[in-house]
Amino acid sequence: MLFPQTWLAAHPEDTRFDVDFDIPDAYLPEFPPPLFLTTRPDLGDVSRGEEITEANYYRLLNGIVTPEQLKGLEKLVIKSNSSWFNQTKHRLTKLPSQGIACFDCHVNGHTNGAIAMDPGTRPTLARVRIDTPSLRGNNTYLMYSLRRSIRSLDHFAEVEEYFDGDIALAQQIGGREFNKGTTNIMGDFNSIIAFPPAPKLDVLGRLDPVKATPAELRGESIFFGKAKCSACHTPPYFTDNQMHDLRVEEFYPGRAEGWAKTFSLRGIKDSPPYFHDGRLPTLEDSVEFFNLILKLKLAADEKKDLVAYMRAL
Repeated sequence: MLFPQTWLAAHPEDTRFDVDFDIPDAYLPEFPPPLFLTTRPDLGDVSRGEEITEANYYRLLNGIVTPEQLKGLEKLVIKSNSSWFNQTKHRLTKLPSQGIACFDCHVNGHTNGAIAMDPGTRPTLARVRIDTPSLRGNNTYLMYSLRRSIRSLDHFAEVEEYFDGDIALAQQIGGREFNKGTTNIMGDFNSIIAFPPAPKLDVLGRLDPVKATPAELRGESIFFGKAKCSACHTPPYFTDNQMHDLRVEEFYPGRAEGWAKTFSLRGIKDSPPYFHDGRLPTLEDSVEFFNLILKLKLAADEKKDLVAYMRAL
């Protein structure tokens, strides 16, 4: 795990001595991000502008969520043993810490842009960089993780406690802490983390022509037409819950990256950088990437309108 400077300013104990984060703050999500709930859309941001931690989660959410969901949130904000941030032989921080919590990367159920090495790839030396995805709208997904077909939120909470992919580290770190009952209630809270409001979209996920700008409406037409975006990103959640192989190795030397799931585009403006490894700093870069991959031949004004539309999602 490697954290951005916005996080380290608040949590210096997570500063590593071997490597620095390489993405400027301007290309990272807002910190701390707002938290919206499917169960209480009337409240808006229930985090009230605070980073939700073990110290304040009860004050912020008690009486808003059920007792079981509140207990699940507690487990998401409590630090857990982790190889690089505890007293292990390959610790990469100056001092050992309490470990890392789920919400240390998925801040307030969203993301702070932290990166890690893909735990699902072997051999270990071939593991690739992955960006922290948002947990917003996880209730709309039928599969979880990038390339592994994980089929429930509680299972997702269980397998992500993976000891850097090496079970031999368990004895050094202190053993697994999350049993089935615990991961189940973690999944219960995860399932009510909502997408941010999109006031220009109607209930079917299409732009309201009364509220949208001409550029956004043109972008919507391109999205569902020439750009072919809707082939995978279908409304209202803007994902097809499938996996696809973009075959990027056809465009530059390197190993095949293979199949990856379609992430939702709802609230996409709040989740830079883009693609699973953060290789695309902006939405403009993302549009150009798919313009090349899909050989769309989009004109400059079409690309601009497409970005305007995605910012409204």
